[in-house]
This record gives sequence, structure tokens and C-alpha cells, in this order.
Amino acid sequence: MDAMIVVDMQVGLFNGLPKHDLNGVIDRINRLAAKVRQRAGHVIFVQHCGGKDDDFEPETPGWTLLPDLHRDPADIVVRKSLNDPFAGTDLAARLQAIAPDRVLITGWATDFCVDATVRSAVSHHYDVVVVTDAHTLNDRPHLDAKGVIRHHHWVWSNLITARSITLAPADELLR
Repeated sequence: MDAMIVVDMQVGLFNGLPKHDLNGVIDRINRLAAKVRQRAGHVIFVQHCGGKDDDFEPETPGWTLLPDLHRDPADIVVRKSLNDPFAGTDLAARLQAIAPDRVLITGWATDFCVDATVRSAVSHHYDVVVVTDAHTLNDRPHLDAKGVIRHHHWVWSNLITARSITLAPADELLR
């Protein structure tokens, strides 16, 4: 059974530069989440809680999860205030209770919160699957979004871990 983590897919991400393939990422997250639920897995939405006047300030419009995400009442929501959703939250305890065979990771932003999630999931001894076409970010001053994604895919596929880390596109996981 899988647990799927959807990192920081909130309205506030619309602020700033456009996000790489955002509509495609949302579609793939929705299709994969439906499949995970169908197979008795769990979907966990991570919701960033920013500071005052931040794009993700709690209880403001930017803090809400994207309305295009298909959610189920059984889905879990974990609120975080740091890049790493395991730090200072109950995510580790929730995953321990679920005891998934794999943890699938998706969301925003590839180089910050998604990266922190991948690394922490590995550090917590989970078999991790990074859904290669279901995470996004905007261009950075020094590198375009596609370059950042390509770089992180290389880094994640070369992490040293006692468990497995796999990179796979959504369509492969949906088969």
C-alpha cells in the first residue's frame, strides 16, 4: 500500500513567476491520488503555514489548498512551518501508523519543500518514489525550472540510503 504526499499545492503559489507545467502537474497529482485511494492507500496533503503577510499566511486565501485538487474526506492534512514536513509535525507518526510500502512524493517547490520531503522520507527509512512529472517550481535566477528539476532528479537518484529511492513518471505508476 502506498502513501502519497502532496507538498504545498496551495493558492499562494500563483503569486510570483509562472510555475512549470502547473496544470499538468495538478492533473497528474489528481489521477495518481485517485489510484492510490482506489488501492486502499493514503493521500497526505502538506499545507505550509507562513508568517504574517506571507503568501501562505494561515486562514488567508493563499494558504488554502488549490481548488483544482481532488480531495477526499479521508485524506490527511499536515500543516508545517518549515521546508521539511517531518520537522515539528506529526507526519512521521502518521506514516508510522499507516506503514506504507512506498511513499510517493509530489508537489511544489522542487528545490525547497519537495527536496526536503524526499530527503526526510529517506532519512525516516521509507522506500521513496519521486513522481518525476508531478512536482513543479518557477524559473530561478540562475537556472530555469526544467534545469532545476533535471538537477534534482539526478541528486535524488544518487542519494545514499539503506532503502530504495525510485524516480518514475505518473503514467508508469498509473499502469
